[in-house]
Amino acid sequence: MNHQNITDQEPVYVVNGLRTPQLKATGKPGPFSAGDLAVAAARQLLLTVPFSAQTLDEVIIGCVMPDASEANIARQIALRIGCDIKTPAWTVQRNCASGMQAIHSGMNSIRSGTADLVLVGGTEAMSRAPVIWSDDMVNWLTQLFSIRSHGINSIGQYLRQIVRLRPQFFKPVFSLLKGLKDPLVGLSMGQTAEILAARFNISRSEMDQYAQQSQQRLSQCITQGKLDDEVTSVYDLYNHFYDHDNGVRKDSSLIKLSRLKPVFDRSYGAITAGNSAQVSDGATVLILASAQAVKQHNLTVLGKLIDCHWQGLPPEEMGLGPAHAIPPLLDKFHLEIEDIDYWEINEAFAAQVLACQKALDDDDYCQKKLGLTHKIGKIPEDRLNIDGGGISLGHPVGASGSRIVLHLLKLLKRNTSPTKPLRGVASLCIGGGQGGAILVESMRPVQ
Repeated sequence: MNHQNITDQEPVYVVNGLRTPQLKATGKPGPFSAGDLAVAAARQLLLTVPFSAQTLDEVIIGCVMPDASEANIARQIALRIGCDIKTPAWTVQRNCASGMQAIHSGMNSIRSGTADLVLVGGTEAMSRAPVIWSDDMVNWLTQLFSIRSHGINSIGQYLRQIVRLRPQFFKPVFSLLKGLKDPLVGLSMGQTAEILAARFNISRSEMDQYAQQSQQRLSQCITQGKLDDEVTSVYDLYNHFYDHDNGVRKDSSLIKLSRLKPVFDRSYGAITAGNSAQVSDGATVLILASAQAVKQHNLTVLGKLIDCHWQGLPPEEMGLGPAHAIPPLLDKFHLEIEDIDYWEINEAFAAQVLACQKALDDDDYCQKKLGLTHKIGKIPEDRLNIDGGGISLGHPVGASGSRIVLHLLKLLKRNTSPTKPLRGVASLCIGGGQGGAILVESMRPVQ
């Protein structure tokens, strides 16, 4: 890999960003589609900048499971928020990192000179993941409709087809569960987390303690109002409003967590609903700008995007994605763990975050699996996910990649000193066996 200095990178600025509250799925369709959520966040975000949606050069949105009526959801979002009809918009899908992929794609558009202002982000309404029929039921219905189209002369065939209907045909297929299972290795995401727990000797107690910490950190963050400039309220058609992440468990305790039963390996497992990310709905959007656009519109910016790195690994160990993506990104800019002020690693599972920590701090793993000469080191706990994460917030898969980048930039801004900008890294594991990591930097306050 070619080594570079951060100052050599053409700057791509994040003007600002907003997200909706992350709403925990309750077993029924949530009040908003993925498009509704992104539109709500984008409209409010545009009110914070001195230009309209008509000025945007491009819209790029990550989404994993849009509704059937939201094909190329980015285009629908672009038109609903008032973009020019000529403005191109496209949807990206990289599983859990779709929102981060949208950001990276926007960076590339600006650096290539094809755009100066780009709306990027991610959205997901996991509660609305469709329940579908099995192939047997679909085939039966297809034959039935084909016979009916022939009219009255086909009554005999119609009746014979009716008696072919079997009770098992009515068994529904939950697309959310299918989407959370890797078809190549036949394992659910939770089962891959169990593999990591066993490999790195992570106990149930360690997982629950981490989960409890996530809940406490988010509760404290909300109480202190640290999310007030990050989250915008959304309103449904029945005059109900949603103004906070409703999955946080303020009454969570280690005793309560210890009582939960394993979900993915009921006999010997340790992964529970309490130490896993919540299924939720949410959207996050950001506006990226070139240096020229910042000057032209006299923009105040939130921070800078430096670079992004993607790395593949075995699907059955997909949770180690950050441990594989972070080292090449640091190495490219001659950076060490201690050079990064704050970290966001998406909390798909407590076991997954803990496994990444142990892998990065293990000489044997770093040498044999990552091809390094020595270990990277453990990320300090007081710099990692200090305001909670997916376990307490939820993990709307298409949006999480953009949410952790936005929150990281807000965190850096809160803590930046007048003397120097702060650096942060946001990273995710990705279903299918990948990892993504992005390096960002805060802006020095104006004196």
